[in-house]
Amino acid sequence: MAWLTTSYLIDSEPERIEARAEALAIEQSVECPLEAVRDARIRDEIVARVAAIEPAGENRYRVDVKIAAETVGGDVAQLINMIFGNCSLWENVQFTGLELPAALLARFPGPRHGIAGIRALLGAARRPLTAVAMKPQGMRVAELAAMCRTFALAGIDVIKDDHGIANQAYSPFAERVRACQSAVAEAAAATGKRSFYAPHLIGTPRALRERARIARDEGVRVVLVAPMVVGLPAFFDLVEEFPEFVYLGHPSFGGAARIAPPLLFGRLYRLFGVDAPIFVNYGGRFAYPQPECGAIAAEARAPWGDLRPALPVPAGGMRLDRVEELLDFYGPDTMLLIGGNLLLAEGEALLERAREFAGKVAVTGASVGA
Repeated sequence: MAWLTTSYLIDSEPERIEARAEALAIEQSVECPLEAVRDARIRDEIVARVAAIEPAGENRYRVDVKIAAETVGGDVAQLINMIFGNCSLWENVQFTGLELPAALLARFPGPRHGIAGIRALLGAARRPLTAVAMKPQGMRVAELAAMCRTFALAGIDVIKDDHGIANQAYSPFAERVRACQSAVAEAAAATGKRSFYAPHLIGTPRALRERARIARDEGVRVVLVAPMVVGLPAFFDLVEEFPEFVYLGHPSFGGAARIAPPLLFGRLYRLFGVDAPIFVNYGGRFAYPQPECGAIAAEARAPWGDLRPALPVPAGGMRLDRVEELLDFYGPDTMLLIGGNLLLAEGEALLERAREFAGKVAVTGASVGA
């Protein structure tokens, strides 16, 4: 018998925690009164069981539950269903941990590129990496292409669509990808430094595939996807069908479920194929606490079976004056993503400000990685 282990934080009165934990185990397996399970095989091999209950604060407990791996059936959607399906509807429960048996973990290839693949693509063996988001949405294709060219001339590694940019009338996907990809390629040819444009893939599964084909045909190597918006199973299938892309995983809609951020962005995103998870940084406009940000980065890079480590991408309210602090905290295997703070400048000033960002990361990273 193979079992996966899930962990939850449950708010409960001490006298009720055992009953709550048992109820969660039942809900995440057979979903009926245990007395109604008369088949001994189902009781022994299918019914989930509480493995541990530990205090985690006042009226709060960490509960570990063992769930039969057989119930997952090797399916991505069913895995999500079994580990945090019905109990996600309970306000007093947060999903915080997941361990998979080796045979089940092996069914998930994880990031196809990871840290080493991203570094090879960019020709950057050791230094921290840079990324920018093009904002605000509403700009037309020519404006976005000009911004792409500016950032590529400045030496930024990855220039991504803002996640609000999709397939709007003012910026049609195919036209935008063609123009931005061409602009970045021209700038890279002029500077001799590699830069990559990352278009935003969003839509139904069919639209995702159609837009992925357009991007591939235009020579795109890096794409942006919000796995929680398009759906984790749909994202998993996208990675399976288009493994050549480096996938930046946007956190949008990641706060809609009670899943601990280190588990969601550092572990689950990686499990389903994200090469570089983006997450909101401490001190930003909707920040996680610093220890939680550190835990996200640690989960993304930690050994986990045969899965490649993913590259953490802290973002959200990032500023140039924090580069040294952030690289000291996260280390060299990091991609810093700045959006609005760079865009306080325009024209030639934007070029110089972006150059300052790339230069500061390079200089600071040399000392951090030494």
